[in-house]
Amino acid sequence: MSTPVTSAEESRVEACLPHGEAERRALNDELRIGRRRVRLTSRDRVLFPDDGVTKGDLAEYYTAIGDVVVSHLRDRPFTLKRYPDGIYGQPYFHKQAPKGKPSWIPTRRFRTFPREGARRLVDFTLVNEPAALVWMVQMNCIDMNAWYSRVDKPERPDYVVFDLDPPESRNGFAQAIRVAHLVRAALEGLELRSYVKTSGADGIHVLVPITRRSSYPDTYELAERVSRGLEAEHPGLVTTEWLKKKRRGVLVDHRQNGHGKTIASAYSVRPKPGAPVSTPLRWEELGEQVRPRDFGMREALDRVERYGDLFEPVLRGGQSLGRALRALRGSDGAD
Repeated sequence: MSTPVTSAEESRVEACLPHGEAERRALNDELRIGRRRVRLTSRDRVLFPDDGVTKGDLAEYYTAIGDVVVSHLRDRPFTLKRYPDGIYGQPYFHKQAPKGKPSWIPTRRFRTFPREGARRLVDFTLVNEPAALVWMVQMNCIDMNAWYSRVDKPERPDYVVFDLDPPESRNGFAQAIRVAHLVRAALEGLELRSYVKTSGADGIHVLVPITRRSSYPDTYELAERVSRGLEAEHPGLVTTEWLKKKRRGVLVDHRQNGHGKTIASAYSVRPKPGAPVSTPLRWEELGEQVRPRDFGMREALDRVERYGDLFEPVLRGGQSLGRALRALRGSDGAD
């Protein structure tokens, strides 16, 4: 396994280069993205060993699809998940904006509440333009993870998330597809429209765009009530059980709705063999033959060219949760 090269180590190497060579190397490493120049080192570093996908390949993809991905990240606190040794190496999370960040990449400070101890202030990076997206590749990020809410209203999420995690069985993903359609039907019964994408890993994401008046507790409550209702109606197929050893069926995880939670954005490459992409689908496309690995970088680019951004409506919001929550509370006798 290769050892990650730090910026300090690169600087020491460059200091030993003949006069002018460091400058030439720096120019060769630069990518022009809009009005920015982004340095991309170690382009040939293989991040997906089984597939030969390199850091340079990833940068080319995010350059090509950058405008679309950025629309789903703009003004959202961003968490770096870094893979210096590729997908089989140990990744690490980085919430604090890295030192050496270009001055044109903005940050916003928020208080976080780590599980392990005292709360602290963190300067989160904002990925507001394609050049910033490619700089994240330079930081060895593969997928792009950001909050559900934006910096101007950090307590007001833009959507409710249903994260479907299939069982580890031969027909597990086919079961997840069936459950995704059950989630959609339950939401339609509450007069809420939803949008679906492959997670790009092993599951399915169903998102409900909402007005920016609801709180994170509101979104958690709606997701929990819908999920537990489906669990009661379809025992053995749908579960809300967190512990895998106790779980039977597809986990519909309502717990992903909370302040500071992140989701891999639409069109993110995921750190799995095959370099699959989290790909928005039309509901009628989500048939039992679909598999997560059907959608890679080439397919994602082709689909955006053919259909546009199928997840663009998620950014429009417009749906109030008040009526749906009242209906759900009334159905089980709650006040």
